[in-house]
Amino acid sequence: MSLIIQNLHAAIDGTPILKGLSLEIPAGEVHAIMGPNGSGKSTLSKVVAGHDDYEVTEGSVTMDGEDLLELEIDERSRAGLFLAFQYPAEVPGVTMANFIRAALQARLPEGEELDAVTYYKSLYEKMDQLGIDRRFTSRFVNEGFSGGEKKRNEVLQMMMLEPSYCLMDETDSGLDIDALKVVADGVNSMRSPDRGFLVITHYQRLLDYIEPDHVHVLADGQIVKSGSKELARDLEEKGYDLLKEEELEVAG
Repeated sequence: MSLIIQNLHAAIDGTPILKGLSLEIPAGEVHAIMGPNGSGKSTLSKVVAGHDDYEVTEGSVTMDGEDLLELEIDERSRAGLFLAFQYPAEVPGVTMANFIRAALQARLPEGEELDAVTYYKSLYEKMDQLGIDRRFTSRFVNEGFSGGEKKRNEVLQMMMLEPSYCLMDETDSGLDIDALKVVADGVNSMRSPDRGFLVITHYQRLLDYIEPDHVHVLADGQIVKSGSKELARDLEEKGYDLLKEEELEVAG
């Protein structure tokens, strides 16, 4: 059981962004991707999720043996893929409670109805865990939310939907330390032998709270280095010049 990306090439408006990226995320593992601006980190998450601005020109993405590239966005989601956005969108006119309820209902077999009592019990439990005021259930999705509230809402959706593979695109961006801890606690509560995570981040600080099994460095559309969580600490200390230093050592 794995999310497997093989030799993935993708472009936007004819400009290549991903240039032969390969990565396997087995169920039960947390993988982190770091890399400089413009390296292709967010593009990777959007291509896997099915964003139609990007054209896949080569390669494959399979999830537990199923070809994701043949599926529409909603089909990928129902198959067990979740993307937490770096910049969550507002959905005017749709309350949080109705939004999440509709997403859960769409995953049920035809003719089966979601039990309202069970749904709200689970929703309130997870909102309490994430420090989200229960009154937010009647607010429109992300409308007027602070950056931290939007990110907590993303994690709430993920916790309710219980996906098989979670892509987290810079979920720590814009969070203060308290909000970061709450979001990380929510993610950690979902760690399971049956669930894989890909955590995309600029900063090592997130990985102090969500401890990865593997860390990868993405540069110019490819994975150029992989290692343990210590790699993230090295990058935090030395920056991406670390990669240039290693190239010089190899050349020497």
